[in-house]
Amino acid sequence: MSVNELFMITPSPVLSGLIWLVLAIATLYLARDTAHKAIHVVTHGLHNALRIGARGLNRVQGRLSERNREVLLAAGREAKERIIEREFDRVGDAVQKDLAGYPALSRDLDEAITRIDEDHQQAVEVPPDPPGWVKAVEAVAKIEDRGDPMVSNILGEIHKSLLKAHKQALEQYRLVSHERHEHLRSMMPQWRSIKKTLGTVNKAVDSLLQRSRAIDRHMQDYEEIVKGTDRAVQLLSSSSLVQLFVSALVLAVAVGGAAINFTLIARPMAEMVGGTSFIAGFRTADIAALVIIMVEISMGLFLMESLRITRLFPVIGALPDKVRVRMIWITLFILTLLASVEAGLAYMRELLLQDELATSALLRGGDGGVLTGSHLWITTAAQMGMGFILPFALVFVAIPLETFVHSLRTALGVLGIALVRALALAMRVLGNLFHHTGLLLQRGYDLLIFMPLWMEERMERKARRSTDAESDTDDFGEVAS
Repeated sequence: MSVNELFMITPSPVLSGLIWLVLAIATLYLARDTAHKAIHVVTHGLHNALRIGARGLNRVQGRLSERNREVLLAAGREAKERIIEREFDRVGDAVQKDLAGYPALSRDLDEAITRIDEDHQQAVEVPPDPPGWVKAVEAVAKIEDRGDPMVSNILGEIHKSLLKAHKQALEQYRLVSHERHEHLRSMMPQWRSIKKTLGTVNKAVDSLLQRSRAIDRHMQDYEEIVKGTDRAVQLLSSSSLVQLFVSALVLAVAVGGAAINFTLIARPMAEMVGGTSFIAGFRTADIAALVIIMVEISMGLFLMESLRITRLFPVIGALPDKVRVRMIWITLFILTLLASVEAGLAYMRELLLQDELATSALLRGGDGGVLTGSHLWITTAAQMGMGFILPFALVFVAIPLETFVHSLRTALGVLGIALVRALALAMRVLGNLFHHTGLLLQRGYDLLIFMPLWMEERMERKARRSTDAESDTDDFGEVAS
């Protein structure tokens, strides 16, 4: 028996189809309330579950935001404390360097001022006292001239004596003026010395004022960080992201330098440890070259930590100064040894390259003498210099590495907050979508059985009209009676 024969109720397929359609619509009509409840339960449950999940993600986002804010403020406070500490150290060094000799400068100024005062006292112009014979001249001038030749001779002699005395007084005055000018000239070096000393003090004070203004700005930023203001958080977030990109760029440059360093020492290492041996699928020579580079970077990190330039390892920074200085010299000695080893490996690489070129020339039929030239030492010295300098250049990788690590924490926090926020939004939108989908499914279900629903509505409307008519008749009879 085929499927068509199984569903054939009457000989006519059309009539059988209409009967099945009526039966299906009747079944759907009878199960309408149950279907609506099932659709509502499923969609409403999904809607509530997604909303609960979105609320949970919102709480997680709040905790992440608070945690990221605390981490950001703690990192900013630590960085600002380090900057302020260094500014105070610089102020202390400036005071020790520039103003430590202020007592000596004060003594020099006092001595110079004293000498200037003495020279000034000596250079003061004091009018000479009138000579004693002026009164005698005044008395003689009062004598009446009665034509006596004796009086005329006396007056002539007095005139000659006055001219001579005037000449002597003029010469004495010139001598005294010359001495006074010499004293004034001797005051000029003292004035220059005072000007220079005051300029030095003024420069030192201006430097201290500039540093104090910088400290004031840093202290204002530090107070905002301690208070946890939104402005401080925004500034720290933007600064952290900028530092992340800059440090990542510098680390990329450092990776390029490490790759060049690896190229310099990988080939001669193959001659030392063997080029055919492998460890976990990697060549032993490559692993040995990477180990040497990593050891150099580690020594650079320890050197920067010992110098207290970076603070990745608080244990090293907390060491006593004596132990820390010893560690500086030990790491520097190890770095120098590794740099010397790399220079030797670079020289060995050049020798191996020249041997290969000579062998190739001999195989081609040459004599191999073309490989020796007067300029061969240039490439050899360049490779040896690069092999010696690159390990010391990799020491400074510790600075961008520290910045990258600290800023990466903030960047990951911001990225996590954005992801959680996006996920919460997606769950909220999906929950609303399920809610409206349930309403749409209910409307679609009613659309399939619109005919019995329409008939039901017509019957209910007719019954409602008859009920209203009977109630109106009853009210009219009561009024008539």
